[in-house]
Amino acid sequence: MNNAPLIQKGQNVLFIGDSIVDAGRKYEDPASLGSGFAFMAAGLFGSLYPELDVKFHNRGIGGHRVVDLAARWQQDCLDLKPDWLTVMVGINDVMRRYDQNKPTSVAQYISGYRELLLQAVDRFGSKLIIVEPYVLPTNEMRIQCREDLDPKIHALRNMAEELGALYIPTDGLFAAARMKGGISYWAPDGVHPTPAGHALIARAWLSSVGVNLG
Repeated sequence: MNNAPLIQKGQNVLFIGDSIVDAGRKYEDPASLGSGFAFMAAGLFGSLYPELDVKFHNRGIGGHRVVDLAARWQQDCLDLKPDWLTVMVGINDVMRRYDQNKPTSVAQYISGYRELLLQAVDRFGSKLIIVEPYVLPTNEMRIQCREDLDPKIHALRNMAEELGALYIPTDGLFAAARMKGGISYWAPDGVHPTPAGHALIARAWLSSVGVNLG
């Protein structure tokens, strides 16, 4: 028997961020959840608590950074009035430093991120779930990314604590998971998860909102 989750009857749950959130959703269909962790988490939650009639939305877009979220925040977040806001963004803020020479400083990343979250909190009292970015060392570039990613993760964890957000330490979860099955089992390119990798995030998300999967 599951205990009551933190998410309440009739609430709106929004997932927004980059390609890991996106996971192939159909942009022309506002109800599309893609095939990744957002889809898995929504499906499992709905199967366990049909009486709550919770509405789930996915507004992930591949390749997006914090600045890209800011450009579409009104339409893709605020207009949906989320009771629960899950954000996963940051790996592209890291990668663009190396593949396009477009770095995002830690200060820029965190200040932009915080501003977006606070808009939702201030207007709707949204409860926050932050999913940290991660990278696995599949090649030299991925290894090099750690020097940019690690300070961002530390700052993100501090911000989550400051804002009282629920937090999913994805970088740590994948670091531990690779000891069972290897990197290719979870995220062959070091970033984009396999179905098992998405399920790892989905289970952590469900746990964060009080769902006990046993």
